[in-house]
Amino acid sequence: PSSSSARCSCSARSSSSSTTTASQQQRYAFLAELGLSQTIPQKGVYDGHTWYGSGPQHQQINPATGEVIGTVQFGTSDDYQQAVFAMLAAKDKWALTPAPIRGEVVRRIGQRLREKQQALGALVSAEMGKILAEGVGEVQEAVDICDYAVGLSRSLNGSVIPSERPGHFMMERYNPLQGCVGIISAFNFPCAVYFRNLAISLICGNVNLWKPAETTSLVAVASMKIIQEVLKEGGHDPAIATLVCGTGKDVGELLIQDGRMELVSFTGSTAVGRHVNQAVAGRFGKALLELGGNNAMIIDQDADLDLAVRATLFGAVGTAGQRCTSLRRLFVHEGVYEEVVGRVGKAYASVRIGDPLDSATLCGPLHTRAAVAMFEKTVEKARKEGGQVLVGGK
Repeated sequence: PSSSSARCSCSARSSSSSTTTASQQQRYAFLAELGLSQTIPQKGVYDGHTWYGSGPQHQQINPATGEVIGTVQFGTSDDYQQAVFAMLAAKDKWALTPAPIRGEVVRRIGQRLREKQQALGALVSAEMGKILAEGVGEVQEAVDICDYAVGLSRSLNGSVIPSERPGHFMMERYNPLQGCVGIISAFNFPCAVYFRNLAISLICGNVNLWKPAETTSLVAVASMKIIQEVLKEGGHDPAIATLVCGTGKDVGELLIQDGRMELVSFTGSTAVGRHVNQAVAGRFGKALLELGGNNAMIIDQDADLDLAVRATLFGAVGTAGQRCTSLRRLFVHEGVYEEVVGRVGKAYASVRIGDPLDSATLCGPLHTRAAVAMFEKTVEKARKEGGQVLVGGK
């Protein structure tokens, strides 16, 4: 998933406040369960042994309210290098660990995520802006991929191949990458995207460095705390999963240009993905790209309109339209056009937009002021091209 144009109207976030009220402390009580604090800055770099960070402090904002949820101290280029060195030192031992044992580690990570699902899901909701049900559901995605990876850890089968030489045969086996894996995740799925990469990579015997989106760094710190606990309890070097929070132009650019990162997984916009692909291909690295979408639904004359309208609303309003699978256009048969437009309009009018932590909210805010400006620009362009705004639009 990655960001795409918004599909629902919402307000720009208000200006943030540096003070923490008693009501805010109660509202964000889940932070303590995740080992975080609303008032004490969190170090945003973890090399498997130490939490640190020499870069600027970055406030993490609830986009629905403008409240400061917490502060993360970003890493610098030197901090990045220290994390990579620690990861390389842990590489050989992890690569030689049998795959089923690596799978057991991932199983334990999935179990710990289950235990922290409600708290971590609430943090996803508060920091990213998706509604609480989606935040908790995203953590479930992380749990599910851990379960899937556990099965794969006992399924890395190779072939036994006949040889033309008497008394010989050939055998193939899976080996970890010679280099490291770099994971750059997007704001809209700050938890699930990382674990979809990490769980599979770990059972394959790779070491991994995570560069999360700047605006969802608290989710990254909380997730890494969960992982490090499991690795330490199992006697494994936590440096097989490292974290460097920072900006794309600093840490992100270092990562994609780093020849030690044999595989770079990037989730984000198509424009940035193109740059990542060119940089990684230029040094003959491998790239996994999950980029933006431009999705349409066709509603034919014989379609089940009840189902079509529900699918339209879910596809377009989910995550406030900020994902690569968001529905952006409808192609409607002229025979059912008026009915579909009427039904979709009523459906949109029923959507409650507001605080994502409120269980009655169906659509949370756009993630940043820049996204709000993009929404407003898109609506104005549609008007100029002859479009009509039937619901919302502001």
